[in-house]
Amino acid sequence: MQEKALSGSVDIEINRGIAVITFFHPAQNALPSTLLSQLAAAIRVAGDDDSVRVAILRSAGERTFCAGASFDELASIKDFDSGKRFFMGFANVINAMRKCPKLIIGRVQGKAVGGGVGLCAATDYCIATKWASIKLSELAIGIGPFVVGPAVERKMGKSAMTQLAINATEWKTAHWAQEKGLFNEVFDTPEQMDSYLPHLAEKLAGFSPEAMRQLKAAFWEGTEHWDSLLEARAAISGRLVLSDFTLNAIKQFKQKAE
Repeated sequence: MQEKALSGSVDIEINRGIAVITFFHPAQNALPSTLLSQLAAAIRVAGDDDSVRVAILRSAGERTFCAGASFDELASIKDFDSGKRFFMGFANVINAMRKCPKLIIGRVQGKAVGGGVGLCAATDYCIATKWASIKLSELAIGIGPFVVGPAVERKMGKSAMTQLAINATEWKTAHWAQEKGLFNEVFDTPEQMDSYLPHLAEKLAGFSPEAMRQLKAAFWEGTEHWDSLLEARAAISGRLVLSDFTLNAIKQFKQKAE
C-alpha cells in the first residue's frame, strides 16, 4: 500500500449504476504517464460496462484537484518520441472521455492547473467549490496548452481559452470559470458539493441510458477528428519540451516547490 501511495493510483468503484473514478498522486494529484494510462483505461471500463449509467471523475484529497503534468517526468524527457508519448497520455484521456457513451460528471474540490483544466473541460457536467481556481500554465514553461486546448476551447470558447493560455501565470477564480462555462455549479464548501453530487448522479442513473448516449453523442458533434488532432498537438508539445527554455523553466519551478 505504501508503494502504491507513493506512485499514485486510479480506482474505479461501481455501485447502483454509478461509476466513481478517483485518481491520486502525492504531488498535488499531478499526472505522470502511468496514471494517465490507468485513468484512460478506467474511463473505458466505465463506458463499456452495461451496468454503468453515469460516471463521476474526481481526485483524492481535500485541496488541489489536479496539478497537471508531472514535472519530474517532464524533466526526464530526452527525445521527441518520449515527449510525444507523454503528451499522448493526456490526449488518450481526453479522447476516452469524449468517446465514453456515458455522461461524466466532474467533481473539483480545489485548484486545477494545465492538464487538470483539460480534465474539467472534457467532462459533460462539472461541479466545483469556490476554491477551484484554474490556470493554464504551459506557456510559462515554454510549451503551451496544445493538447488540452481543444477541450478547453470547446467548453469555454476561444476567447476565454486564449486569455488563459496567454496569461499563463494568473489564477482565475472558480466563479470566473463558471461564468465562462467550465463549471456548471460552484459551491461554498466541499460538504455542499458532496451533498449535491450523489443527488445529481442518482437522478441521472434513473434516466434512459439510450437517451443519454444519444445526447452525449450530440454534445460532442464536430470532434470526430480529435484522434488525429490531439496526436498532432502532442507532437508539438513533444518537440517543445526538449528546448533549453523548457528544461530551465521546469528546473526553476521545481526549485521553488522544494
